Amino acid sequence: MKTLVLLSGVLLMSGRLHAADRQLRPFVGATFGGGTTFVDLESAAGNPNLALGVGAMFLGEVFGTEVEVADAPGFFEADKNLVRGSRVTTLTGNVVVAAPHRLTEYALRPYVIGGGGLMSVRTTTAFGVFDLSKLMPEFDVGVGVVGFLTNKIGVCWDLRRFQSIGGGDTGGAGISFGDERLTFWRATMAVAIRY
Repeated sequence: MKTLVLLSGVLLMSGRLHAADRQLRPFVGATFGGGTTFVDLESAAGNPNLALGVGAMFLGEVFGTEVEVADAPGFFEADKNLVRGSRVTTLTGNVVVAAPHRLTEYALRPYVIGGGGLMSVRTTTAFGVFDLSKLMPEFDVGVGVVGFLTNKIGVCWDLRRFQSIGGGDTGGAGISFGDERLTFWRATMAVAIRY
């Protein structure tokens, strides 16, 4: 997965790929429909939660790559005062397959996306018993659409599913029921900025 993230970064920074579409995409959205084997004191993993982030995408005629970082503060909080702070942060490298640019130049351009990276899960509880700080590999898949209002500025809508992989047990720490796992959906709206 580190190789995928590194390869995506190299492609994004390559000066020779001038004919392709390079985009920065700051976004806001929500996570929802989550599930976990971690102790979720406030039963909040499945609730809608704010998500913020930014992605950098290199998109050719059909194929492309993306590097993205996103943060969902308060992921395990539901105002029951059992969790003092929590967040889920993802760093991903993705492969993109989009509708051909020549067919969608002046319209919405749909795409599918998938890849992998790292998921950081952190929770601080009121009594410190179920505190958690875990870095896990993850994969994500999704769909989206982008449309440009001018030559440089556009909007993008995106829906993705994130899932941790390879989670072992917590070594008897009592913070997971079975293998460690976290999954959730994320819907976002972004400003796409060509550079």
